[in-house]
Amino acid sequence: EEKTVKGIKVKAVPAYNIGKTFHTKDKGWLGFVVEVEGVKIYHAGDTDFIPEMKDIKTDIALLPVSGTYVMTADEAVSAALTINPQIAIPMHYGSIVGSEKDAEKFAKALEGKIEVIVLPKS
Repeated sequence: EEKTVKGIKVKAVPAYNIGKTFHTKDKGWLGFVVEVEGVKIYHAGDTDFIPEMKDIKTDIALLPVSGTYVMTADEAVSAALTINPQIAIPMHYGSIVGSEKDAEKFAKALEGKIEVIVLPKS
């Protein structure tokens, strides 16, 4: 589903786990592609690297990297290479599970392929 609110497009896309029971596909969990002034931003949500990601067209991708409840850093690298955004931002680490090392591993693996921005913890 897609809606436009005050000139900002928001499209819901699937987000789920494969082989885990945390976020099953049948529950209808979502990620979002938000378009602002022609720039598309994908927030993957709580998800693994799923087949539907091959259809995501975005400039910036926010991808979970911590494993356990979402994809691992290695799986997030595969997702980023599939989606091929201009910029990838790792997320969902350093709180419940995962650490900054997951974000660093993600960034290092994509070096020279996709620009990665690791945001500072606040």
